Amino acid sequence: MTAAAAVGQTSWDLFLSSLWPLVRGALLGTIPLALMSFAIGIVLALVLALARLSGNRWAAGVARGYISIVRGTPLLVQLFVIFYGLPSIGVVIDPWPSAVVAFSINVGGYAAEVIRAAILSVPKGQWEAAYMIGMSRRRALARIILPQAARVSVPPLSNTFISLVKDTSLASLILVTELFREAQQVAAFSQEFMLLYLEAALVYWVICLALSTVQGLLETRLDRYVSH
Repeated sequence: MTAAAAVGQTSWDLFLSSLWPLVRGALLGTIPLALMSFAIGIVLALVLALARLSGNRWAAGVARGYISIVRGTPLLVQLFVIFYGLPSIGVVIDPWPSAVVAFSINVGGYAAEVIRAAILSVPKGQWEAAYMIGMSRRRALARIILPQAARVSVPPLSNTFISLVKDTSLASLILVTELFREAQQVAAFSQEFMLLYLEAALVYWVICLALSTVQGLLETRLDRYVSH
């Protein structure tokens, strides 16, 4: 949208004409960024959770320190360290990969504690039963413990993903084109900052509402599976 196109438009016209750029930013930027970061973050979180539960004192210590640093520092600071800080030591990362790295690191730190708590929630008798039928610790973890822990961790991990979708708006500060960045650009042309930012908030809300609905359906399906 250009400044000339915005002249003479009513607020409703501007709302409608700017809706597609915001939706496009969500489809091509916000959602892929959140999905990619969450997937990498969950893998990292699983490694950290298992390290904390392992008998290896050094691995547990490293995992505990990582989680402490991630949870004790703002996501915005982490994002800026990766995009603006690393170039000072010769490591230059483009905006999109920088955002993925920062968000993945952040998700890993928070989700690790969720996964660890879910694993600990599985009764010890499950471990003992697995050992009695000849399973190794690794096999018991993969076949018995993690599937049960996954069901327990669905609600908090879903909340983590919903929060991540909203947090991707911070990527606009390092020039990643996503939903909020599109809103900023349209607002800069039209000077209708309140309208565009409220419209962006509406799109975020719709996305999160849809994700919450999917979360509820998934929880219901898992509960039915367990009840049988």
